[in-house]
Amino acid sequence: METRYNLKSPAVKRLMKEAAELKDPTDHYHAQPLEDNLFEWHFTVRGPPDSDFDGGVYHGRIVLPPEYPMKPPSIILLTANGRFEVGKKICLSISGHHPETWQPSWSIRTALLAIIGFMPTKGEGAIGSLDYTPEERRALAKKSQDFCCEGCGSAMKDVLLPLKSGSDSSQADQEAKELARQISFKYGTQNPSVAPLPQPTQPAPKNTSMSPRQRRAQQQSQRRSTSPDVTQGQPPRANHTEHGGSAMLIVILTLALAALIFRRIYLANEYIFDFEL
Repeated sequence: METRYNLKSPAVKRLMKEAAELKDPTDHYHAQPLEDNLFEWHFTVRGPPDSDFDGGVYHGRIVLPPEYPMKPPSIILLTANGRFEVGKKICLSISGHHPETWQPSWSIRTALLAIIGFMPTKGEGAIGSLDYTPEERRALAKKSQDFCCEGCGSAMKDVLLPLKSGSDSSQADQEAKELARQISFKYGTQNPSVAPLPQPTQPAPKNTSMSPRQRRAQQQSQRRSTSPDVTQGQPPRANHTEHGGSAMLIVILTLALAALIFRRIYLANEYIFDFEL
């Protein structure tokens, strides 16, 4: 497989390193790339203990982008489980639905533990989520052990190591729960219950040192600023009554001045005419 890929590619280097780290299965999870495609992995996880998925073994696909690990993978469950839809990309903050929350330090192992940790949580309408009853999930958990993947040929009974009650098993369970607490579950639509509350408007402080005349001027300024005629980003419109009266007064004064000048010219011309006679 190495000769088919550019070994200088950061994504290829990273995926080959993770494939070597996850080569040996554990009693909780296992994942490896397909023989003919380094960017598609098949994984198997065990249902978390003391939950509706206890005893279940679930299989799925992880499709990685060429920009991995800078961009997140897409996660698809193939085994019916009652928590995630089969054959559909599930919506987690660690999946391709939310690249804004993905961290390059996360890995395929992180994704596997996150799936285990999120299984007992509520779906609440997220993309690719289901909210089956506990009875239905327990029935699917028993049935999952007979699942065989047509894509990679894996049989669930043979993929994982036998479950043991040692410290390693307990540590994996605790790590999965901690990831579920740390990684926020992202919904397909915004949850209005977590929307930020509007901040109350604080009244302007009163200036007790202002004179009565200054207070009246400030109040008039505030009324003009809150007037419906004032729009954001535009100057307030002029008062038509005041401006109309001023314009009329200017016109009257201009006409009066013109008449006065005309009269004086007329009288001067008449005086000259009488003098010549």
